[in-house]
Amino acid sequence: MRILLGITGGIAAYKAANLVRKLTEEGHNVQVLPTKNALEFIGKSTLEALSGNAIDSELYSDVQNVRHIKYGQEAELIIVAPATANFLAKLAHGIADDLLMNAILASNAEVVICPAMHTEMWLNPATRANVKTLQERGIRVMEPASGRLTGSDSGPGRLPEPEDIIGFALAREGFFTGKSVTVTAGGTREAIDEVRYIGNSSSGRMGIELATAFRNAGAKVTLVACNIDRELPTGVEVLRASSIAELELAMDRASDVLVMAAAVSDFQLDKPHRGKLHRGEKLVLELLPTKDLLAGYAANHQESYCVGFALVENNADVVKIATEKMWDKGVDAVVGNTVSTLGSVDAEVNLVTKSDVLHKSGTKSEIAQWLVLELQEILSNT
Repeated sequence: MRILLGITGGIAAYKAANLVRKLTEEGHNVQVLPTKNALEFIGKSTLEALSGNAIDSELYSDVQNVRHIKYGQEAELIIVAPATANFLAKLAHGIADDLLMNAILASNAEVVICPAMHTEMWLNPATRANVKTLQERGIRVMEPASGRLTGSDSGPGRLPEPEDIIGFALAREGFFTGKSVTVTAGGTREAIDEVRYIGNSSSGRMGIELATAFRNAGAKVTLVACNIDRELPTGVEVLRASSIAELELAMDRASDVLVMAAAVSDFQLDKPHRGKLHRGEKLVLELLPTKDLLAGYAANHQESYCVGFALVENNADVVKIATEKMWDKGVDAVVGNTVSTLGSVDAEVNLVTKSDVLHKSGTKSEIAQWLVLELQEILSNT
């Protein structure tokens, strides 16, 4: 694909180098078009070396070749990353005062904007109005990530990582645009007394990455977060839950897709102790099996495509267990992984469906994007 990559003048411009590298590694022809201000943050030589294409940002250079028309007409996709508040304002009002803006206005290609700025600038009513204007015109605007910004500030406004930008920009035909997706994440807690609980060590990372990937693919995402204390993605509806009962209530909604990534407690006490149990007391807990929330949801929402997770011991037959779980629970697919993935950034999974078994390893962010694309392929053929 011929991609025109615009880079505007923000500190996050340094991330564009890795974005160019990843796009070219995927086989895309990338023409980089930085603004003059962008070149204050990243060198032209670096971008030329990574893209394999010469760069000249001067509007009045090589005029005889009418480069703004050439760039605009040749591009099959335009990505601007990072996009500053100033750029958003200019594009919303059609101000073409540099080569990048002229090329965008001269193109019929899809435009994807990835803003990056301080939180206060991103949340400013003027910026929000400009974003709304662009979205109403069919331009796709990616929600910025939350995290460390310039200086000591932290919050929404951070440029997403290159792989997340690529996943958003190259979402095939916008299949999930407007579709409802519910993702559960984290782990439930069942009370022993008013202080202690039965829980597990799920961090919720995979569920968060899945919610982000579905959001980036255009879906309307509801994230049911169970006892998660890490940063949650913006641009999704977040519902908090702690116990199985709260999770069941929060996830009981019609969705085109349900992904049950939460680790649900298998046991609970029949009658939790009122107050606080004392250390000196001998304690015998009578545990009862909990509800199978995934099977119940699949039975009650047969219109939804249901995906479960199977966490197995490291030496177990992941595919066999995931397959059995898929048929036992009456769901459409199960993602099988091992306990070694708990708390880790990386993972290795098997996606088991009724017709295939697919394997993927990598970071949880990469796996989440892969799962979204595979589910898109499956659902678009049904």
